[in-house]
Amino acid sequence: MSTPEAFKEVPHRGLITVALMLATVMQALDTTIANVALPTMTGDLGASPDNINWVLTSYIVAAAIMTPVTGWLADRLGRKELFLTAVVGFTIFSMLCGLAWSLETMVFFRLMQGVFGAAIVPLSQTFLLDINPKERHGQAMAIWGAGIMLGPILGPTLGGWLTENFNWRWVFFINLPVGIAAFLGMAAYLPSVARRIRSFDFFGFAMISLGVGALQLMLDRGGEVDWFSSVEIWIELGLSLTGFWVFIIHTVTAEHPFIDPKIFLDRNFVTGLAFIFVMGVLILASMSLLPPMLATIFGYPTMTIGVVIGPRGIGTMISMLLVGRIMHKVDARVLVVIGFLLTAQSLHTMASFTPQMDNWLILSSGIIQGLGMGMVFVPLSTVA
Repeated sequence: MSTPEAFKEVPHRGLITVALMLATVMQALDTTIANVALPTMTGDLGASPDNINWVLTSYIVAAAIMTPVTGWLADRLGRKELFLTAVVGFTIFSMLCGLAWSLETMVFFRLMQGVFGAAIVPLSQTFLLDINPKERHGQAMAIWGAGIMLGPILGPTLGGWLTENFNWRWVFFINLPVGIAAFLGMAAYLPSVARRIRSFDFFGFAMISLGVGALQLMLDRGGEVDWFSSVEIWIELGLSLTGFWVFIIHTVTAEHPFIDPKIFLDRNFVTGLAFIFVMGVLILASMSLLPPMLATIFGYPTMTIGVVIGPRGIGTMISMLLVGRIMHKVDARVLVVIGFLLTAQSLHTMASFTPQMDNWLILSSGIIQGLGMGMVFVPLSTVA
């Protein structure tokens, strides 16, 4: 009886939802909005086509490393306090990204964006579930999912329009009013949650950070320094292997490890994680390479790049809505296989791109890839 009353006692639920979704959309947009601006940034920041990808990878790596820490930080600092800090930090470093004067400063500011942005998505989802009664959780998650999908849908087109009509720096400045509005709304109406203290495995966190960071550095620098002909690559490989190996041993032997090894006894979880990893590699590789290729080799204007890339998000949204309706009727394995086949077909089409091709080929391959993404991620996330 007490649980429904607790849900009803949350005032200003609509305003809280709007503020939460502003923060979520801001973070989701930032994962794709900068892609189409990379060719323009290359010249302004004095970077090479290879180095400019650090603008994307630094953000992704920082967010990936910091996401598992969100739960502990929320307990330690307070869920509301952490969320407000994340939004403020993300907004400030968005402004600094727009003011960046070199590749090094841009990479650092993007890395810090990822550090602060990592907490926004999981905490927004948690708060939406907290402020809604159980019978409205489905509706709340539909709203949240729509906000997440606005990133890949609007990001490329909006980024292209801002870059072409103003400057690539506005790709980051646009976050300022959104972040301020989200902060004010949450500071005023978001309910506070009691803090609780629990242990944190700093050593395990340091080792997994070393492994992931050194591996990413090796992959980014390899082509530039001729891979294993360079001592640098061997050092980075050694650091990465050492970090991962020590992390694995520590995880198995520690009393309270950073990641509970028992979760890997779940076969569905391990299988889903492996397939999501493969899909992530395929999608992120094509998403980071496509805008520079269309700009430098094919001569596409920035706005056109955004328009032809954006529809892949529409494909993802369509497939996510479809899969959500038919999952209880269709074997999840069938949906995953179809999703990977669609993704493979889209990548095969992309491999045949030529400067003489029609824009429809880029649009259609992106939509097909988006359909495949949704058919893979939704069932795997549910089953795992």
